Formats: sequence, structure tokens, C-alpha cells
Amino acid sequence: MTRALDPVAIGIFVALFALVTVLGFVAAHWRKGDLSQLHEWGLGGRRFGTVVSWFLLGGDLYTAYTFVAVPALLYGVGAMGFFAMPYTILVWPILFMVFPRLWSVCHRKGYVTVADFVRGRFGSRTLALAVAVTGIVATMPYIALQLVGIEVVIAALGVHWTVTLGGFTIDMPLLIAFAILAAYTYSSGLRAPAMIAIVKDILIYGTIIAVIAVIPAELGGFGHIFASVSPAKLTLSGTAPGTTMSAYATLALGSALALLLYPHSVTGILSSSRREVIKRNAIAMPAYSLALGLIALMGFMAVASGVGTMPEYAGGFKAFGPNFAVPALLLHCFPGWAVGIAFAAIAIGALVPAAIMSIASANLFTRNIYKVYFNPYCSDAQESRTAKIVSLIVKAGGLIFIIALPQKYAIVLQLLGGVWIIQTLPAVMLGLYTRWLHPWALLLGWLAGIGTGTWMASTLSFKSATYVLHLFGTAVPCYAAVSALAVNLAVSLIFSLLFNAASRQAGPDETLAEDYV
Repeated sequence: MTRALDPVAIGIFVALFALVTVLGFVAAHWRKGDLSQLHEWGLGGRRFGTVVSWFLLGGDLYTAYTFVAVPALLYGVGAMGFFAMPYTILVWPILFMVFPRLWSVCHRKGYVTVADFVRGRFGSRTLALAVAVTGIVATMPYIALQLVGIEVVIAALGVHWTVTLGGFTIDMPLLIAFAILAAYTYSSGLRAPAMIAIVKDILIYGTIIAVIAVIPAELGGFGHIFASVSPAKLTLSGTAPGTTMSAYATLALGSALALLLYPHSVTGILSSSRREVIKRNAIAMPAYSLALGLIALMGFMAVASGVGTMPEYAGGFKAFGPNFAVPALLLHCFPGWAVGIAFAAIAIGALVPAAIMSIASANLFTRNIYKVYFNPYCSDAQESRTAKIVSLIVKAGGLIFIIALPQKYAIVLQLLGGVWIIQTLPAVMLGLYTRWLHPWALLLGWLAGIGTGTWMASTLSFKSATYVLHLFGTAVPCYAAVSALAVNLAVSLIFSLLFNAASRQAGPDETLAEDYV
């Protein structure tokens, strides 16, 4: 049994999508700059103030997949899904303390990517290449998962318009959304997602307010909602006291450390006009964490509503699993016009981060691979044009993930992406404070961390990133990214001692102490 098309919901969805499409192209003329310059196209000219940066970073870090996947975790596994709350709360002190230094040195030296900083700080093209490749590879499945968010709401709207091409079935509304995203990103660069992020956040906050005001009342209040959830899903349980808590804590810590190292996060930070903008945003960003907590509760609301057992939603749950919980809940509790707004918020919430991710990956490829290894003397215009083309290729790669491969592969690679990206922490975060770590030692540590984290995930059949360590006879579940980072740091420290003792010369540091303040 399937639900009938709701013309009101579809009409509002299409109208809002058309609005942000227009904004995406208009953005090329907003705070107009020379888009043949990479810093203008890829960083918005570094001119975004506190308000725009707040929306941009929020749109960058709180994605459509967050809106769908966090409630899905609570719907499927329960309280463990709440790790997203302490995780995002930990992010903001890190942003406040560490990343103004990165902004300062990148602003003074004209660095566009974090790999630019690593190359300048440690004088190592190879280490910078490792950082750039890690960022690009870790970001690709992240883009694919944003498209999953769009795919879920299109399916929930009941739109079934597909074509078969080369043996693959392509969802035409998804392809149209991709084409629109590709076109305005190519045309307007970072200005497009920055402008659209404002609309996206207004829609999402409006949806959250409506959800909290309407749905609990329809379901008999929060007391009834929590009573509907099985006790096992309301607590963290483990095989020994405290073991699950260690998994929960390391997952929150590791995710927080990894999030700000992703290329799209760095791009949002470096687009700020002043160092103080980053600090102000770190103070104001917890508003998003509050919103995330309310979004997470939608998972328990979906349990209480019983949408998982309703025949009209069976097809959606079969196709998307728990990820269909939020769309089903909204369809069940909201009128058509509100469903159109909420689904548009989710879809637009996919376009913003997908655009920033593709731009960030294009910046990395252009500055740290193309310009360094293929065309060292390229002009500014060639550099910008290459980045625009690469942004299209990166988005196409995300689309191919969705069309040609089962969704589980994108999820697996995104899981690995968090394990991999955190291995750049010693070169980036520690590099902001000290150059004592030797670049070749950092490279060896990076290899050890990547290898260890990937091996841990492989022993779990890539279904989880929580690997059980056996320490002094005690089983301690731990997020594989954190365990692998510990190996990375140990190798980096040991080999730095050896290389420094042997007077093995590192490359020149082109930064000065005053560049960081």
C-alpha cells in the first residue's frame, strides 16, 4: 500500500526549491568579487561577517543527513544516538580555542586550504598531499549522504519518476536537484551556499518549533512518548559496567575532533572576515546544539506514533530503513502544506553542505595537487577554472555513489571518513602550536593511524566503528578513530624524537610567530 500524491506538499516543496535555485544564481552578484580568483570563488573573498558565518557554519555542519540520521539512530538503537549532543557541545570550545589561530595564519599567508598551511608550516609537499587526499576522500561519501537526504524526502512525497540509463535506474528529481546544485555552485562559488543557508536555517528552525508545538500534543505529551520507548532504548547498556559509556564518550570526543578537520568546516571558517567572527560564532553555535537535541527527540516521537507499523509507510522503511522515520512522522502528523515546508527544509539542508563540500574538495585538489604537481605556474584564472570543474566532478562522484552502488557503501565510507580525517589532527591542530614534530614523523604517524583505523573497522565488517580494546584484562569499547589517533600520535612522537636527535633536516617554516595572533 502506498500513499497518494499530495499536490499541496509537492507544490510548496517545488516552490521553495525554485526560490533557493534563484538565490543560488543571484549570489554571484552578492558582495561582488572577481570570481576568477580562487579565494573569491572558493572562500567568498574572506568577507563573511558574524551573522552570515553563523548561518554558513551551521548549514555546513548541521546537514540534511543529520536531520534524518540522528533521529533514525534514536528510533533504531535508542539512547546511544544521543552521542550527537555532547559531540556538538565539545566542538565549540575547540573552535574557539584553536581555529582563530588557523584563520590568522591563513589570512596573512594567503592560504586557501588547510593543506596550504601544512605545506607552509612544515615545508613538506608530501605531508600536505597526504592531508589534501585524506580530506577529498573523506568528503566524497559525505556528499553522497546529502543526496540520500534528498532521495528520502522525494520518496516520501510519493514522486516516482525514474529513467533507466546504462543499466542504472536514475531518480529524475534527484538528478534535477544535482544539476541545479552543480550549476549555481559553478556560477557563484561559496556565496551561493552562504546565501541559501539563511533560508535553510529559517525553514529548519520553523519546522523544529512546529514539531515541538504540535506532535507531542498529538501523541499525548512527552511522558507518553518516553513511555512508548522500550526501557532498553532509554539507557546505555553493556557487557560490563562502564564499557558502553567508554564507547559513547570516545565516539563523542572523536567526532568532535574530526568534524572541524573536514575540508568543508575549514572552508567555512576561512571565509570569515575577521578572527573575532570565529570566536563569536563559537559562542553562538550552541543554539544549533539545542536544535539538534530537539531534532533527535523526533526519533522517539516516531516510535510513539507507530509509523513503523503502518502499511502506508512500509515501502519507505523497506527502502531506507530507520532513515524513513522522520519523513513518516511528518507525513503522519502534519497537514500537506507543513509537510511541503518541512521536506523542503531537509532537501535544502542537503544542498548547502553538499555545495560547500564540493567547493572545499575542489580547493584542495586545485591548490595542493594540480598547482603543486601538474601546473606550478598556472594563472589565477586557470586556478579558479580548474576548481570550478573539479567541484562538478566531485558532485558527480557523490551522485554515482547513490545511483550505481547500494546506499550501505556510502554509509561505510562515511564511517571510514571520520576515522581517516582525524589522522590529520597532529599536522593541523598541533602544527598550529609547535613545529617540533618532524614532517616525516607526522607522515609515518598518518600512515599508521590510517592503517590501524581501517583495520579495526574491517574486523567489524565495516558495520561499526566501535572497536573493543583489551586493556589490562578489561574489555573497553572505543571509537576506532580515537584508538587510531593514539597510535598516530605515538608514532609521530617517537619518530620525531629519532629524526630530531639525528639532526634530520626538516623543510623551512614560512610562517612567523606573529602570523598566528
